Amino acid sequence: MRKYLFADEAGDFEFARKQNVSRYFIVCSVTCDGCELGHELLNLRRELAWEKHEHLGDYFHASEEKQEIRNYVFELIQQADIRIDATIMEKSKAQPKTRISDARFYQYGWFFHFKNIAREILKPDDELLLTAASIGTKKARATFTATVNDVVQQVARSNKWATCFCPASVDPCLQVADYCTWAIQRKWERQDLRSYDLIKSKIVREYDLWGSGKTHYY
Repeated sequence: MRKYLFADEAGDFEFARKQNVSRYFIVCSVTCDGCELGHELLNLRRELAWEKHEHLGDYFHASEEKQEIRNYVFELIQQADIRIDATIMEKSKAQPKTRISDARFYQYGWFFHFKNIAREILKPDDELLLTAASIGTKKARATFTATVNDVVQQVARSNKWATCFCPASVDPCLQVADYCTWAIQRKWERQDLRSYDLIKSKIVREYDLWGSGKTHYY
């Protein structure tokens, strides 16, 4: 069986307490046995275009959407057969050695995220296509791509896997991951549960990586 994992991140790589800097870095993934939800999302966009919704963008992007549009997307997510997992990293608790570079910190989060879910989502004979939203500059994307490939190679129970990195606009299932990541980020950064409550029944693991830690490094 082929499993599909779509992943996105929320937060930034700045380690400081100041305005417009995230408190958390979040790795979130959506796992499914097929990509029907992506087809349904495309059909939804066509229907909204037919109904001439003035706030419809080029693709679904939670942080830029009007609430009316978000409601339609979250309704589809609620009905879908998917699994959502998230790893939460409170950046001020990150030891300096884990953040010597953006790539190092990114790898740290990805390793623990995938390690915690790999045995639950994959059987030894399963295939895995992991699609992640591309971030950063072209040079940074190459580094992050190598990072995820390295993590999957270390952790995957099967050698039948492939990775793909592209903008969320390219794959509608990445837009689903974007919505789920955004909802979880709103919970942790703003204590806003409105969207989180719509998807919480689909969340299998929401792991605060340094939840037991007491030391803050800035």
